[in-house]
Amino acid sequence: MFDRLDPKVDFVFKRIFGVEENKDVLLDFLNVTLRESEPRPLTDIHILNPYIDKNALHDKQSILDIHARTADGKQVNIEIQLFNRYDIEKRTLYYWSKMYASQLEEGQKYKELKKTITINILNFKFIPNDRYYNLFHLREDHMGLVLTDHIEIHFMELPKLEEQKVRISDKLVKWLLFLKGVDKPEVWEEISMNEPALQKAMDTLEFLSQNEEARRLYEMRQKALHDEASMLDGAREEGRQEGMQKGMQKGIEEGMHKSRIEIAKNLLGIGIDVAKVIEATGLTKDEVQRLKEELMQ
Repeated sequence: MFDRLDPKVDFVFKRIFGVEENKDVLLDFLNVTLRESEPRPLTDIHILNPYIDKNALHDKQSILDIHARTADGKQVNIEIQLFNRYDIEKRTLYYWSKMYASQLEEGQKYKELKKTITINILNFKFIPNDRYYNLFHLREDHMGLVLTDHIEIHFMELPKLEEQKVRISDKLVKWLLFLKGVDKPEVWEEISMNEPALQKAMDTLEFLSQNEEARRLYEMRQKALHDEASMLDGAREEGRQEGMQKGMQKGIEEGMHKSRIEIAKNLLGIGIDVAKVIEATGLTKDEVQRLKEELMQ
């Protein structure tokens, strides 16, 4: 018996969805994801960055996304993220804008720009609501009017599936449960029943899980991702420690300042002149003069 590879690991995800022989799998996933925003199902897709360079598996910063173009020229980018690198909304807009702008070559007109779609599949919670699937467009604040449908961003948060009574009959739920990694045989069978594309994705995962070379590459990628996660955790912990130290230092300095003020008040109270109080406490002339005026009131 073998352990299945985790389809959430970007190397595995791209091997399932980002190869020419599995374009039908990618099309099925996209059609169920875009069912609310696309008037007609996609019939063809061109993968612009098929599979991967094996060297990318060593790169901790490498994002093994899937960049594709539909038959009518729309661009789609799918990215799966295992942990929160933070500023995800800014990163999403940045990469969306680069894809959108890259369509135009010198001399081309703006009207030739096509809709650009970003799909983020997250293994952590991000959107502050209880929905596992959220869809964003550019809308007017008061009337909800869509300015343009050219910007479209999808967020799918896998952990939220556990917190809701999801309908396993929903096809998007089936796909997300597959990506989440179902370990119960009965659920595995149920989500693939009468779903040929999903069954093909599962067969691909089974094959990869039994393939020695694929498992070696998977473990290599896992190590790179674990290293990155450890570095991020270390940086956050270092930031917390630095913040605590700064807070403690600030508290000490404030305490010392208060002590100097009390000493200055006592010295002024027994008639010591301002210059000598300044010399004894290290307070400024304005501070000591202000304390003296307060005592005289």
